[in-house]
Order: sequence, then C-alpha cells, then structure tokens
Amino acid sequence: MTIQELREKRNTAWNAAKAFLESHRTDKGTLSAEDDATYNRMEEEINALSNEIRRLERQEQMEAELNKPVNTPLTTKPGMAKMGAEEKKTGKASNEYKDAMLDALRSNFKRVNNVLQEGVDADGGYLVPEEYDSRMIDVLTEENIMRRLGHTITTSGEHKINIAATKPAASWIEEGGALTFGDATFSQILLDAHKLHVAIKVTEELLYDSAFNLEKYIIEQFGKALANAEEDAFLNGDGVGRPLGLFAENGGGTVAETLTAAIKADDIINLVYALKRPYRKNASFIINDKNLAVLRKLKDNNGAYIWQPSYQAGEPDRLLGYAVHTSAYAPEDAIAFGDYSYYNIGDRGSRSFAELRELFAGNGMIGYVAKERVDGKLILPEAVQILKLKSE
Repeated sequence: MTIQELREKRNTAWNAAKAFLESHRTDKGTLSAEDDATYNRMEEEINALSNEIRRLERQEQMEAELNKPVNTPLTTKPGMAKMGAEEKKTGKASNEYKDAMLDALRSNFKRVNNVLQEGVDADGGYLVPEEYDSRMIDVLTEENIMRRLGHTITTSGEHKINIAATKPAASWIEEGGALTFGDATFSQILLDAHKLHVAIKVTEELLYDSAFNLEKYIIEQFGKALANAEEDAFLNGDGVGRPLGLFAENGGGTVAETLTAAIKADDIINLVYALKRPYRKNASFIINDKNLAVLRKLKDNNGAYIWQPSYQAGEPDRLLGYAVHTSAYAPEDAIAFGDYSYYNIGDRGSRSFAELRELFAGNGMIGYVAKERVDGKLILPEAVQILKLKSE
C-alpha cells in the first residue's frame, strides 16, 4: 500500500471516529464503557496508520540519500567563482591587455588600445603584460647566473636593508654578577633602481607575417640581452648609474689574497677556508671561462686532480667539492668563492616596451626598446671571498 493510500485510509478512519464520538455521547456528554472501548480501538488504528506513514516516509528519504552519486562531477573549472563565471583578471594581468600589447607591437604602435593606458611607463613606453613579464624573468634567471644565485627583492621604491655593523660578544659572569652589554650597531644598504634598456629590430615582413611568433621572439631576445647586461653589472658594476658588482673594488667581496705567482691547488684551498664556516655550506665558485683550463689542470699533493667534472645533466662541475659557475663577464684576474644569496637584487618588478619609430626606417625594419629598473649590492662583503690572480 502506498503512502497516499495510507493517508486516505487514515483520513477516513479519523472522520469515522469523530462521527462515532458525536453520535454515541450520552446526555452527560460521555461514552458508555462499551462505546469507549470501541472508540479506543478506532484511535489505535489511526495511530498505527500514522506510524506506518512515517515509517514509509523515512524509507523514501533514506532511499533517495543512498541513490545520490558518490562523487559529484565537476561542472566548472577549478578556481571559478560560485556563479560559474571565471574570475576576471584586471590591469596588466588581463587577456585584453595582453592582446592589446601584441596588436600594438605588430602595428608598430599605430593601433594602441585604451586598455594599455592602465600600464603606461613614465618614460613613454607601455608596461608589459604580467604573463610576458614572468616569462622574461624566467629567461633572465636562466641566462644570468646572479639571478639564480642571488636574492631578488621586488621593490616599489628605494629599499633600505638594515645589517649589523658590529656584533655583540658573549661573556662569562659569576653567579649573581652584573650583566655587561655590548654595543651592537647597525648600518643600512640602499637598493635603488638604475635604468637598463635594450633595443631590437624586426623586419617589416616578419612583423606583419601572422605565422611569425612575435611574442616569443621579443621575450627571448629582450630576456637574453637584459640578462647579459645584468650579469655584467652584477659582477663588475661600480654602483654609478648601475648596480654595484660582486668584484667591485669598493663594496664588492673581500679580497682574501693577491697572488704574485701562478695559481696552485693550495691557493684554492686557502680561498675556501678564508670564507667563514657559516657561509661555506651554501658556497660556490664563480670564474671566467678562460680560467677553466688552468683550474682543471691543478692537482693536490697526491697527484689527483682537484677538479670534479659533473656526470649528470644540470649539475655543475665541482672544485674541492663545491659547485663551479662560469661567466664570460667574470674578470680574468679574479676568482670568487662565497654564498651569493647575500647579493641582493632590487627589481622594480615591471618592464616596458616602446617603439623606435624612425631609427631603422631606411632599412625596412621596425625597432623596439625594452626598459627595466634594477639594482644590486652585496650586503655582507665577508660572505664572498675574492682571490686575485697574478696579472699577465
């Protein structure tokens, strides 16, 4: 019997019970003992029907719960809003900004969408889309060893770094003796922003050829050119209009020794132990490519080469167990050994594109210029030791 049929039967029984009650009351308004027993039986039947109805209702609810799917299928993309609409990106992160930038590049900035006004550079260019910028940073990091080894800080203005100029010393005291306090002093390193720019040119034919991946070409070429200029400055810069380099005479690493004869294996060992122990656990060498042949020929007192070539892709060669990084921009008369995470790179976090309207017009080429603002300084000179080689 269905729930509906039971409800109808209960309703009929209830109406019959009410009618029986009205028709069998005595003059005193009560029921005789026999009629009272009959009414009680009618009421029990109604209660039994109600219990059965509730039992079937619970059974229906349980069956519906059990029939629900175990896993609810995904009908929206992960991260989408509750209403099912994808979260809209704004500013330089929006797809509209990216498309407008590519259209402006292909039209030599003749078609400039108003959306690009959201990212206008102070020098007249347009800030690159965030997606382009992150890909250029990937190229910069891949091409520039100091981007990989140093510590990058994204700044919006002049950044001050507080460092300890003198460190407090511990001292022993007697039980109940007076405490003595050392004078710890601090100094500041300022990371500013020096402007770096690079220009590339593209033929008009390639520019207007839709099959030519202009976006990839520009990001790679600008990234490599900026990386080379950055690496040179991070290693050799004098801090005037550009970063202060690792090998700078003033403000660079600490000169551990200046050789007056040809380099020997013992000189490399002395360089390693000139660096304080806390810095050695993350230390590595930076040398010029031309010095590789000299270092690879060095042997210890047992006649074994101290150079350990890498046998695994992506792993650097090692010298006395420490990684070796080479750079064409490292000076030929010096070798650095230290923890380069103490070289701080202040990156303003945005690059910009601008057009070179007339510079290459006579050659049928279109010019673009990329600009960025960056600075770099070694905040603890003792973290990097420099071995000066004998001048030829």
